[in-house]
Amino acid sequence: MDRLLSMEVFVAAVDMGSFTAAANAFRISPAMVSKHIAALERRLGAALLARTTRRQKLTEIGQKYYENCKLIIGHIANAEAGAEAMGSAPRGQLRVSASMWFGALTLAPVICDYLQQYPEVNIELSLTDRYVDIVDEGIDVAIRVGELKDSSLLARKISMFEVAVCASPDYIALAGKPETPEDLAHHECLGFTNWHSQGGWRLMQQQSGSKTGQMPRFESDNGQALRVAAIKGIGLIMMPKELLRQDIEAGRLVELMHDHLPPARPIHAVYPRERQLTPKLTSFVDFLVQALRH
Repeated sequence: MDRLLSMEVFVAAVDMGSFTAAANAFRISPAMVSKHIAALERRLGAALLARTTRRQKLTEIGQKYYENCKLIIGHIANAEAGAEAMGSAPRGQLRVSASMWFGALTLAPVICDYLQQYPEVNIELSLTDRYVDIVDEGIDVAIRVGELKDSSLLARKISMFEVAVCASPDYIALAGKPETPEDLAHHECLGFTNWHSQGGWRLMQQQSGSKTGQMPRFESDNGQALRVAAIKGIGLIMMPKELLRQDIEAGRLVELMHDHLPPARPIHAVYPRERQLTPKLTSFVDFLVQALRH
């Protein structure tokens, strides 16, 4: 029995949680999955999985063997991707994840240009403002704003993220124009619920030493919803400048507090290490860097 295939089947059974799911992935029967794992156990002279009628659990030896198998399979995939990159054009499916605002306004037009240049690549774009685990969710590349913490992923800087604080002319006429972070305590500040605990308005006030004002009367996890509220005069908005640019130019929103904005932050394309050499991925990231460098 092919040892490498048996290792791949074993890893799939662990990752997917059942023999049936692994069998479906490899288009074989659950009994054949059992035979592959039994062959590995005979070769090692030790049990890899402790199985009951309801669940399966890795043994101590099985846990270590599973981790090593993952590394080996990853190295093989990396080697094959490198060989592919040497002699083939970008092709195949590419799964991309980005935030709602960046994906809809900035990334989607770039993707359209990329697809015209690389007709053999298909792209699935997933837009969400939640944190995406790209390994667990099978994402090839994700666009992330800010400093990166996960060192297990590779990253390439593609642009810079700038924010703007704005309000509608009607709001300013009614409530006045804030000049400093201290003034925010006397204004309605629209809340973006996906900011981390020290982000957004809190970050601006923390940098100035002032205190946070009243709780937002209107909060949302969607930037477009907050944009509409700002245009309607409900309160101040702090959002990516790109999201508000057309409204600023049209006079629907007015930029405020230029001298007190949080510093610009980098925007990165991040991707798993084992996928770094695929032509579709490298060509896509290169295209992003070229398109968004200004």
